[in-house]
Amino acid sequence: MNDKSECSELFHVDCTLRDGGYYNAWDFPRDLIEDYLLAMADAGVDFVELGFRFLANNGFKGACAYTSDDFLRGLTIPDCLSVGVMVNGADLLTDIGMQASLEKLFPNAASDSPVDLVRIACHAHEVENVLVAVDWLAQAGFRVGLNVMQISEQVQETVVSIASSAMSHPIEVLYFADSLGSMTSEDVTRVVGWLRQGWDGPIGIHTHDNMGLALSNTLAAIDLGVTWLDSTVTGMGRGPGNARTEELVIELNKAPSMPSAIKTLMTLIGEHFAPMKQKHQWGSNPYYYMAGKYSIHPTYVQKMLSDPRYSEDDVIAVIERLRDIGGQKFSTAVLEESRTFYQGPPKGDWDPKILLEYRQVLLLGTGSGIARHREALESYIRKAKPVVIALNTQTGISADLIDLRIACHPVRLLADSQKHLALPQPLITPLSMLPEPIREALSSKSTLDFGMVVKAETFSFQQFHCVTPNSLVLSYALALLTSGGAEQVLMAGFDGYPPGDKRNDETAEIIGMFTKSSDLPLLAVTPTSHRVASASIYHF
Repeated sequence: MNDKSECSELFHVDCTLRDGGYYNAWDFPRDLIEDYLLAMADAGVDFVELGFRFLANNGFKGACAYTSDDFLRGLTIPDCLSVGVMVNGADLLTDIGMQASLEKLFPNAASDSPVDLVRIACHAHEVENVLVAVDWLAQAGFRVGLNVMQISEQVQETVVSIASSAMSHPIEVLYFADSLGSMTSEDVTRVVGWLRQGWDGPIGIHTHDNMGLALSNTLAAIDLGVTWLDSTVTGMGRGPGNARTEELVIELNKAPSMPSAIKTLMTLIGEHFAPMKQKHQWGSNPYYYMAGKYSIHPTYVQKMLSDPRYSEDDVIAVIERLRDIGGQKFSTAVLEESRTFYQGPPKGDWDPKILLEYRQVLLLGTGSGIARHREALESYIRKAKPVVIALNTQTGISADLIDLRIACHPVRLLADSQKHLALPQPLITPLSMLPEPIREALSSKSTLDFGMVVKAETFSFQQFHCVTPNSLVLSYALALLTSGGAEQVLMAGFDGYPPGDKRNDETAEIIGMFTKSSDLPLLAVTPTSHRVASASIYHF
């Protein structure tokens, strides 16, 4: 193992295959794992945390989600590396009981297992209950680490109490995790000081890189006497990822030994991790930075960035919403709710029947079909004179042929406010339900205030407002046209998305729910892959 800096008592723990598994369901190829183990040995890493030991078996996950003894025995693990696994404290607090859970997760004692270190990850409120598991694992011969998550959200009294409780149990190292990526070096100093009021053993740190501070916070912790240091190759880990192993190796190794320590690791990155990073896109960005500043769980951002249904506007709006309601704990239900921007009683004062009743409407989407068939669309508009409504700031045809515009997404409205002010058409929007900054930005715009309420799996059509299953402008537009008593809707520019894009399913769901709730005929007149009746604008 390569010599480290003066601090020979430091332990470098690489947890790439554990934390990185959030991006690929812990399904790492065997050749990658073998190359990784050799690179870690050459880099002077002390411990490799090769995965979780999950208790539940929901959906497919790869071998590193369970990291069984049989799996580990099939690997070529260099003698200089110690093997660790992580257990979620919540998995030990299930209905089957602590004892049964532990016996299922660890059927072999340490003397018969390739595992040396077991780390238990838990929230502050779970610590007292999982300390029983610490005793059980230690008695089985394992070295045990306690990893307290979301430490940035805890007050001094709680942290000191956890540290004091830990002192009476056989814990090898007490870790604190900057799970939300919101800590600065000053926060690290404060937390280490609190831990030292109740704990005099080794302290470890696990950082997240939301604000680009993972490495600097780790180095600051070393100066404070923290001796167990986590990192991952290229930072691969949940959300923005962690302190990068390749950078920490450079920091920990003396100059003469650094080139040999880093060589195999850089080859590993080039062959395996760089292509994976290009595919999964972990690493900090402005969205993760915002999440870190607002103490929002990074999984919210990770989920949104991997889901094409979420536009840039959606991501920003959800982050702002979570800032107000609290987003420290990830919840799929909260994510969906936060995408629903309109809540509370409906407000509106414009009756769309004034302009739309018994009229044919041409609804302009944002697809390229409008530009490709512009001449035919414009010819039809001039002859048939339908009411022409464009979504958002669509400008695919002559402006003088567009009667109205419709928009409802708060962030999109704010971002497009100057464009809307420059466009001549009145804007249909739930104006009185919008945040004050948006109302101010549109104060000089001619608007038609039609209210909007979002309720799952629901379309309802009222005189001054509608109820829609989501806050997408397509849902809002279809509901408005039904409330307005339109005779027929011709849809242009609703091309559809590439195969496999989740937005196709979402649009199909919207149209399916709408057609069950409304008799308003929909007809696509430019090419579309959506499940809607279609015809050709050229026939018209």
